Amino acid sequence: MGSSAAQADYAAFEEKVKRTVYLDNLSPKVTESVVKMALNQFGTVKSVQFIPNYMEPRNIPQCALVEMENSRQAGAVVSEISQFPFMMSGMPRPVRARPAEVEMFDGHPIKPGRRIQCRWLKASDPDFKIATEIKRLTWKHAAEVAFLLKQQLLEEEKLARQQQDKLIGHYKKYEMVDSIIADGTARRLARRYNMHIAED
Repeated sequence: MGSSAAQADYAAFEEKVKRTVYLDNLSPKVTESVVKMALNQFGTVKSVQFIPNYMEPRNIPQCALVEMENSRQAGAVVSEISQFPFMMSGMPRPVRARPAEVEMFDGHPIKPGRRIQCRWLKASDPDFKIATEIKRLTWKHAAEVAFLLKQQLLEEEKLARQQQDKLIGHYKKYEMVDSIIADGTARRLARRYNMHIAED
């Protein structure tokens, strides 16, 4: 690929980054359709890409890249969610939002002129000890996050059951009110206690 074509590809990618929002602190119960429904009030959601969670025993994405139609809509999402608690799926976990960054995308075009070099470290290399410690801390962090995630899932499942029970309870109340109006019980009670019921 020529230099000019590579620059054009990277420029197009940078425009995509500008109109993309990074969301995190998402409930594991949030789906693509939930994200689209929640953010379509700010404009048009073009795509939702959940970021794979490679640090957990289970891949439960808790963050996503949401591409809006333009950078103005993306800015509106970030501004609104930054100012006010924003919930998805009724979970008590406010979603956080900030502008996306180039490094958040996988498979993006290489910036023209940039080179990345990798090498293996020998045990005698001074950096080997540092790399080993980073690896240990990474696994420790992963274990801690996995434990917290398990607790969050249990809490959210409990909340979901409570919300479902309340919904069923409210539905039964409305159903009862509707039935006593339909069968004339409400009018008979109104006459009995000298009350006025407004006509439809």
